[in-house]
Amino acid sequence: MSSVSRLQMVRAVCAKDLRIEQRSKVLTSQIMPFALVTLVLFAFALDGDAILERTAPGLVWLAMLFSSMIIVQRSFAVETADGALDALRVAGADMSAVFWGKWFALIVQLIILEVVLIVGAIVMFGIDLRISGLVLLVTSSISATCGLSAVSTIYAGFASGVRGRESLLPLLVLPVASPVLIGATRAAEAAFGAGGAVVSEGWPWLGLLSVFAVVFSFGGSLAFGPLIDD
Repeated sequence: MSSVSRLQMVRAVCAKDLRIEQRSKVLTSQIMPFALVTLVLFAFALDGDAILERTAPGLVWLAMLFSSMIIVQRSFAVETADGALDALRVAGADMSAVFWGKWFALIVQLIILEVVLIVGAIVMFGIDLRISGLVLLVTSSISATCGLSAVSTIYAGFASGVRGRESLLPLLVLPVASPVLIGATRAAEAAFGAGGAVVSEGWPWLGLLSVFAVVFSFGGSLAFGPLIDD
């Protein structure tokens, strides 16, 4: 497959996933309220301004992690229900292009969710975010989102044809995505100044998140086809 047709496939897959979301509005009507309710429940459970300010970054990324699995699982459930993924594979489509398309569509949805969750956390938990912290927060969030999207897409594709995939996917994703959760939380803590952390402490975590995103994105594009075939 030529680079032009591969790029067209990536755009087509991404546009299809985003069009499905636009029509169903599952992100805004179900997943976003679920994530915000999770933050509110943690706020009630961890009653105390100091505790909430310290744990806010971890709460945001826990909500992100759970929400990403719901989004990607639904994306592949649609493909499995109508046999679209099998049809692409039988037709000889470039599965790496399918991976990149679904990867990018998931990133777009997660970034929208991130903005809502971070703003919600800042408002609910009374976080004072400065410009230097904002730069770290944006860059680390983008890197973490790319890595989380890659891991979720890889394992959702692998589990798409397996019975009990709803319970299998979290078991596959959570251990592998733990570096993203840790790195994104530590970077956000430095950006928010939680627990006396300073912005400079967050930049090494950005490096970890970037390496993770690159390895799993390009590794996922190579492994996605064989995993689907199996």
